[in-house]
Amino acid sequence: MIFFTCLFFGFIIAIMGSIVPSFLNLTVVKFSLKSGRKAAYYLIGGYATVLFFQANIGAYLSSILMENSQYITTIQKVGTGILLLLSINFFRLHVTKKNQKKKVEIEKSRAYLHGIVMSSLNMVAIPFYFTSLSLLIGLDYFEYSLFNSFYFSIGSTVGSFILYSVYATIADKIEHKLTFIATKMNFILGCITAIVGIGNVVYLI
Repeated sequence: MIFFTCLFFGFIIAIMGSIVPSFLNLTVVKFSLKSGRKAAYYLIGGYATVLFFQANIGAYLSSILMENSQYITTIQKVGTGILLLLSINFFRLHVTKKNQKKKVEIEKSRAYLHGIVMSSLNMVAIPFYFTSLSLLIGLDYFEYSLFNSFYFSIGSTVGSFILYSVYATIADKIEHKLTFIATKMNFILGCITAIVGIGNVVYLI
């Protein structure tokens, strides 16, 4: 029962984290259109490999936080600073987006390695898993252990792989819509992180 519960939570949280348009799923779409679905699946495999470890790290960090609640205020202050810095960075990316050069197409044979590198550069994944699992632990829906973390990571890996595969499969139908949303994503993320950061400042004061 615990196995399926952890698997389920991992699957759902991964779906929630991957469904929002980002440079990862946008790359899957473009890769599928330029190099074919098979190459896109190798790219996704690279994503999934890194996400497995990111989910494990997020689970471990969440367990430390919940067992040492005296550090929560300090973490909130540090997190607030990071959120405000991220907000500034997202707005900067939105303003300078038009001046960036188009990415060079990656060869099929390097798709898996390219997926690993890109997923490793995704700095949002670990904080996302950390926050989500902290919430589940606080609600007594998840109890950290090596096995539970492993099961959760399997679920998150499968969920991410399936969702990204859907993007690769219907790439030709959603390319323009996803591209349009992605061009506004830095601005949207900037607004969200700014609102959350300012909210945390007010709460801490």
